[in-house]
Amino acid sequence: MTRIDAPMNCEIEIAVTNLRRGNFKSVLFDFDGTLSLIREGWPEVMIPMMVEVLQETGTRETREELFQKVEEFVMRLNGKQTIFQMIQLAEEVEKRGGKAKEPLEYKHEYHRRLMERIQYRLQDLEEKKIAPHHWTVPASHELLQSLKDRGLKLYLASGTDLKYVLKEAELLGIAHFFGEHIYGALDQHENFSKKMIVEKIIRDHQIRGEELLGFGDGYVEIEEIKRVGGVAVAVASDEVKRQGINTWKRNRLIQAGADLVIPEYRQQAEWLPWLLGDQ
Repeated sequence: MTRIDAPMNCEIEIAVTNLRRGNFKSVLFDFDGTLSLIREGWPEVMIPMMVEVLQETGTRETREELFQKVEEFVMRLNGKQTIFQMIQLAEEVEKRGGKAKEPLEYKHEYHRRLMERIQYRLQDLEEKKIAPHHWTVPASHELLQSLKDRGLKLYLASGTDLKYVLKEAELLGIAHFFGEHIYGALDQHENFSKKMIVEKIIRDHQIRGEELLGFGDGYVEIEEIKRVGGVAVAVASDEVKRQGINTWKRNRLIQAGADLVIPEYRQQAEWLPWLLGDQ
């Protein structure tokens, strides 16, 4: 890996030997952890719920063993629609001789528990008790405005259900940057994937894959951007401290093929012109 300071006067990590810069026409963003922090802590809801479900099968595995197994597949599927994590859960139940519920039932229970955790955040935003930037990755608004000012077309694609993404993007004051190009998971999960959105961007705007720039903190979006030849920026954000690199994320995203790694967007005024080929 190469760490550089010049020409940006900031520290980012370049994970490839020949980073291609500039000539981008469209930019794809993931939502949770990349722009929004409203759902910070979601693994602390999903993983224990799944461990509970698996313990009910009567398996002899310890809670710690189950936690490790669940964490692996939950984070490996992070970035895909939530339903895929629940499909995997159902398969794990069956493997242990249990009778699995429909994946949608597991998904609805997860959402119920998650909403208990984050409802106060949504309410504070709705009642304007707190500013939107409090629940966004630092300097998200500034980055989106900078990209928009340069004439780039912005897309938002999330594995979270579309109805939640639309509401939360509006509460965070970022929906207008994307207009009609906000995409999220559907109950008919075969009708949405980040792969489909990447292909739609390329098809609708008749761009080449290398003209696509992407930002994400999940394995899936990094893989899909790289699959078509785009440049993928790993946002290895520490969602709790709101600064610095989350090492676990950083390692996973480099494995997925990320071109460079950043912690958040506070220093985008230094590195963005360089990345876009302005300097």
